Parts: sequence; C-alpha cells; structure tokens
Amino acid sequence: MAEIEFTQEDFDVFDIEGLDARMEALKKRIRPKFEALGIELAPTLSSMTGDEFFTHVAKHARRKVNPPNDTWVAFAANKRGYKKLPHFQVGLFGTHLFVWFAMIYEAPAKGEFAERLLDNPGEWLKKVPKDFVWSIDHMKPEAISQSDVDAEAFTSMLTRLRDVKKAELLCGIHIDRQDPILKDGDALLKRIEETYQHLLPLYHEAQKASVPS
Repeated sequence: MAEIEFTQEDFDVFDIEGLDARMEALKKRIRPKFEALGIELAPTLSSMTGDEFFTHVAKHARRKVNPPNDTWVAFAANKRGYKKLPHFQVGLFGTHLFVWFAMIYEAPAKGEFAERLLDNPGEWLKKVPKDFVWSIDHMKPEAISQSDVDAEAFTSMLTRLRDVKKAELLCGIHIDRQDPILKDGDALLKRIEETYQHLLPLYHEAQKASVPS
C-alpha cells in the first residue's frame, strides 16, 4: 500500500509557483496516488452503498492562469461525473488531507436533501462523530468542528443549503499533513473507509432526495 502514502513533498506541491509547474507536479506526484485510492475505495463504496461507484480524479482542466490550491479524487454512482450527485472525496490542501461526503452547489437535489435533514436536525447531528468537521464551501480549507455545531447552527447551515444557489454542505474529517497515519497506507485506507461508514446515513438520505417523487 506504499503508493497511497502521502509525504511532506506531496503537500509542498501547493507552494510551487505557476500553473504549468504546479500542474506537472500534481500529475506526477498526486494523481497516481488518487488512482490507487480509486482502485481500493470505489469497490468498497459500491459494497457499502449498494450503488456502483466510479472514480473521478480532478483534472483542473478549466484553469488557465491560477494554479489550484487543492486537488482531489471524487467517488460517485455515475461514470460520467460527480458534481451534480451526492458523492465522496479524498483530497489535499497544503495544510491537510480531507475526507468528505459532499453535496456541492451543482447538485440539483441539495434543497430537497436539506429539507429532509431539517425535519430533525438534532437527530442528524447525533449520527456524526464529535471529531468530524463540516464545510459550507469546498473551495476553502477552513472547516467547522462538529463539537461546535448545535441544532440551531446546523439548522442555519441546512436552511442556507436549501435557499442559497451557491450553498454547499460537506461532512467528514481533516488529517493534518504532519499526522503519521499519512505514511501508513493500510492505516490511512482503513481510516478513510471508517469515515465513509459513518457518513453513509447522509449519503442514503441524499440519494432519496435525488430520486424524483
């Protein structure tokens, strides 16, 4: 499992100046590790969810000037894309590795998903471990600790997800770039799989929201 280990040099890719140079480093250093994660995680997620999952490694093809500040691999139950669907991610910012369940702004079912969770936000919060984090913008490295989110704050996040076109909701974990688990491929893979197991209720609820009534 050595190919799934992440080193300090991997995180330092985001210090490289210039789009072409940074993209070349991402392709050389990070993309093979994401592809290796896909070989392991797509079948696992298929087994966990009952849906066939496919791997989508970020290509950053739309970038023409500014180099990316993060990169990721996404897993979704569609071979052609993931952004419009509830999906899972593993990725890097310069400071940490992230593991997410995600409903991002392109997902047409995010409003219905929010409505479903708004029926009982306190109960949904209880399903999330205290060491997890939330994000309302997948492009920013900052996250909100689960321990800092009460039912009122969660209701506000869900209401925003429902009512604001660009709103998003992601839940999962951050692993600091210095964490020794990143150098142990087997342990890291197990941690990612355990994280996704905790996030399955959110995924299944999002899938229900995505099915036309």
